[in-house]
This record gives sequence, structure tokens and C-alpha cells, in this order.
Amino acid sequence: MRNTNRNLVNRQYVIIGIFALVGVIYLIKLFSLQVLDKEWIDSADNNVLRYVTQYPARGKVFDRNGKLLVYNEAVYDLMVVPGEAKNIDTMEFCRLLNISRETFEERFTKAKDYSRIKASVFLAQISKEDYAHIAEILYRFPGFYFQMRTLRHYPNAIAAHTLGDIGEVNKDEMEADSYYKMGDYIGKSGIERFYEKELRGKKGLKVVMVDVHNREKGSYLDGALDSLPVPGKDIYLGLDADLQAYGEQLMHGKIGSIVAIEPKTGQILAFVTSPSYDPNLLVGRIRGENYTKLMVDPRKPLLNRAVRGTYPPGSTFKMVNGMIALQSGSIVPATQFHCNGQASQPIKCTHFHGSSPDLANAIENSCNPYFYEAFKTTINNPKFGGIKNGFDYWVQMTHKLGLGHCFDTDIPYELPGNIPTVEFYDKKYFGRWNSLTIRSLGIGQGEITVTPLQLANIAVIVANEGYYYPPHLIRAFGDSTAIPEKMTTRLETGVEARHCKVIKAGMQSVFEGAHGTARGSKIPGISAGGKTGTAQNPHGDNHSIFIAFAPVEDPQIALSIIIENGGYGSTWAAPIASLMMEKYIKGYTERPAVEERMMNGVINYSIKKKK
Repeated sequence: MRNTNRNLVNRQYVIIGIFALVGVIYLIKLFSLQVLDKEWIDSADNNVLRYVTQYPARGKVFDRNGKLLVYNEAVYDLMVVPGEAKNIDTMEFCRLLNISRETFEERFTKAKDYSRIKASVFLAQISKEDYAHIAEILYRFPGFYFQMRTLRHYPNAIAAHTLGDIGEVNKDEMEADSYYKMGDYIGKSGIERFYEKELRGKKGLKVVMVDVHNREKGSYLDGALDSLPVPGKDIYLGLDADLQAYGEQLMHGKIGSIVAIEPKTGQILAFVTSPSYDPNLLVGRIRGENYTKLMVDPRKPLLNRAVRGTYPPGSTFKMVNGMIALQSGSIVPATQFHCNGQASQPIKCTHFHGSSPDLANAIENSCNPYFYEAFKTTINNPKFGGIKNGFDYWVQMTHKLGLGHCFDTDIPYELPGNIPTVEFYDKKYFGRWNSLTIRSLGIGQGEITVTPLQLANIAVIVANEGYYYPPHLIRAFGDSTAIPEKMTTRLETGVEARHCKVIKAGMQSVFEGAHGTARGSKIPGISAGGKTGTAQNPHGDNHSIFIAFAPVEDPQIALSIIIENGGYGSTWAAPIASLMMEKYIKGYTERPAVEERMMNGVINYSIKKKK
């Protein structure tokens, strides 16, 4: 009996010990969870902790001379955590924000659909003034709080198409890059889009404690879980802000574009498309409404005509045919072709310059028969073994000269233009065609189309005597990061310098020759080369076109001008080009009468344009 009792007592102690041990283990675990284990605390409901995204300052944008083109202004997003938004006085809240009950319900439902426990934007881009008023009483509305971010501002209101704009990310953009969350902003066009990753920086995080009244009580764990945002890179463009603004003034009342390039680098100095718009119109809460208005404007101000406008190049293309004819050995500078003015066959001439011009004289006077004959002689050159082989050589050379394809640099939405091929004509004419069939190509008409950017690059090639750098917008990054090698790689066209010098001299005579087609636009004290173009337009009056470079001895600027329905190249395009070059080289102009006529001149498209 005594042993049995002793065994029962021992068992009792063992059972009590087991229960005591389990209790101690639970106490230790509870202490660990509540006091030691911060991860458990961190996973608690957002009733205690708020995770606030710290948006970085987007990189600023400067012109080539350090003039500020784009900077940031502070605004505030009103955020909501739907699960915390309880007992809201909806009427008072709507009065505070100046929104309707329907708007409140729509936005709150959207936030709940996204997440009941994660914050999302309820009302975006509230101004500093409105923020100050609302923030004073926002504590009455649990679940709502402010988050600061920045919006773009454009102090000069120029170069809208080049600079681009930013807008809220869409579903596809979020799926393509996990960096973005609902309510984030992303570059939508221009350099904002192309250099998005450089400009956006890196988001940070701030964890704060809030009380039951939705008021912040300070940083959690003294900021141990916080991370600082990394600002985006500043970028410097090759753009000259003063020249850009001047070009936009000159294009007032006209439809068309100006593209100016620095020949030695390929950096774009001016990128004007007209009509344009104030880039500040596409910022903040007014962006959507203004974008819709611009979209339906019949003048199409959102269209970047510098890269998306495609035109027949007209007589400016004679420089291309001249270079190819010389390089192929089909002509020499002294080669003459007969011209009989309006009686010439099969291509008539609109100028009167003597019966048999050489190449330089043909450029000066823009002789149509000469360049048709040069084109015909090239594609029929016996060394190619047939017209189709000769024409294929011509096509390849035009591509080397930057035509028929995109440059594919940092200029978004380029169009390639069109250079017809052997296959195209074989299909069109069932394999039976000759130089007479495609004679319009000799003077830049027919199926040829180019962009203003491509035309400006032709002027660059002549100025550089045979080479170019791919046209691009970037000049430098603020942190000295190297720009892409592709943009600094010299491209040879296959046309020797000696041939380009002949073309160059002919283009100089366009300004300085006794019969030069742009002699009325000669620049005081500056030698320049140019070429007028009057391109046929099936939809209305002819387009006024001009390409040019200056100074001839050391070119600093090359450009193209296209004025839609402007008539002769010498009427609008040549004077504007000469003013642009004078402004850039001298810093001022000395022809007030010409300047006033160009700035105040308006083309009435509603009357001139034909159906």
C-alpha cells in the first residue's frame, strides 16, 4: 500500500511538472511575440502602423546651356485605407473636398476593389493651398491621410513634344514593370518616356505610427525600417532653349516644322513642330480634360510633325541624287545636261538659266531636267549590268544617307519615310518599267517620302562632307553617366568628301549666286549653303521646303524647314531658315523687316487647303 501511494504521489508531481513546463513555454512564447519579436508586431493590422511611400524627386531637365526646362513642384495625394475608414460623415467630407456624393462613392469603391487594407490614391494632386486647409481637420476622417509627391512644371512653355509629359500608370505598364503601383506616375511621351528609368529615381519607405484619430505619432522604431528615396538623374539636352523659343515664334500661324542639328555631334538644337501647345496643360488633374481637347483639335497640335510628318522632299532631294551620281561615277562636276525650260522633256524646268548647266549651276538654279538626267544616268550605268541592279544601288545609297529607315535613338515615335524598291516597282508595273516610268524620283517626287528630321540630316551630311552622327536629344547626364555609344558613333555614308564638297559649293551659290533661288535670304556676314524645295501636294497647295547649314567653312548648325501649303521654298522656308541660323550663330538678328514678316505671317489653311 505504501509503495502504491508513493507511486501515485510521484505521478502527481510529474503531471504538475508537465503542466508547469507547458505554462512556462507559453509564457516565454507570449513574451517573445509581444516584446522581443518585432516581426510579429510588424505584421499587425494597419490600425497601428502606416507604410508611406517616399516618392523621389524626378530628375530635372536642362538645355545645352544649363537653362532649366523642367522642374518639380510639390503637390499632395489624399490616400485612403478603406478598412480604416469608419463612421465617415460623408456630407462633411464631400464639402471639404468640393466633390459630389457620387464621386465619393465611385472613388471609395475603386479603392476597396484594389484593397481594403492597403492604401491607394483617393484624390490626386491637391495643391499646397488646398492641402493646408484640408489637413487641419482631416483627423476627423479615419483612414484618410496625405502623401506628398511632385509634379512637373515647365517655366518656358516650349518644346512640348520634345520634353513630353507624365501620367498615371495603366494596367499594362504595371504588369510590365513591378516598380510601379496603382497611382504611380510614368513618362508618357518625349524624353520623359525614353529616359523614364533615369529620371524616375528610386522610391523610399517611411513607417509611422498613428493613433485612433488617424494622427501620426512619430516614426516607428526610430526609422529602423525606413529607406530614403533616391532622386532621379538630371539630364541635359542638346536643345538650345532660346533658339527653340525663337523657332516657335517664327512658326506662329503656320503648320510644319523646324529641325536644327549640330553637325559635329548630331545633337538636336531645335525641334519645332507647329502648331504646338503649352506643356503645362498636360500636368496634374487638368491633364485628362486638356488632352481630350488637344486630341479633337483639327489642327492636330499633338502630332509631332518633325518625326511623324512625312512629305515628298521635292528639290531638296536633288542633293541626294547629286551625291549618288557623283559617287557612282555616272557624272562628274563638269557634266552638262541640256535644259530647255518649260519645253524640256520629259521633265520640265521652272527656271531660266541657260541651255546646258553643269552640276553647281544646276543646284544654284534648281534645274529639274539636270537631276532627272543625273538620276537616269546613274540607274542605267552599264557597270551595274542592268537598270534593276542600278536602281538597287541607288536604294542602298539612299539608306546610307539616312533615308527610308528610323535613326532609332532617343527620339520616340519616328516614322521611316519611304524609299521605293525594285520589288515595289516590279509589283506595280508587272516587272516592266524603266527610268522614264520612275522619272519623278529624280526631282524628289513620286513615291519618295521623308521626315523633316531626315531632311535636316541630309544637310548635316553635306556640311560634314560625307558623314553624320545619329540625330539625338541627349547631351549629358547630370551624374556624368556616359550617353549610349550608338549616339556618339560616326556613320559613314559611302559618299567621298570630294563629292560632297562639290554639292556644298553648289548649295553656297543658292544663297550667294547671281541666280540662286534663296539669294533674297542671304545672311549678313555669314556664309551659308542651302537648297529650296517646292514639293507637290495632292491635298492642297505645294509645301515650302528648305535645307541649309552655316557657316560653310565650319558648320555649326544644319536644319530643315517645312511649311505645309506654303508654296515656293523661297517664300517661307528659306527666310525662316536664314533667321534661325543667324540667331544661333550671332545670338541676334539684323533683319527686322524679314523677322517681322515671318513672325506675323499667317497662312489661311481654311482657304488655301483644297478638298
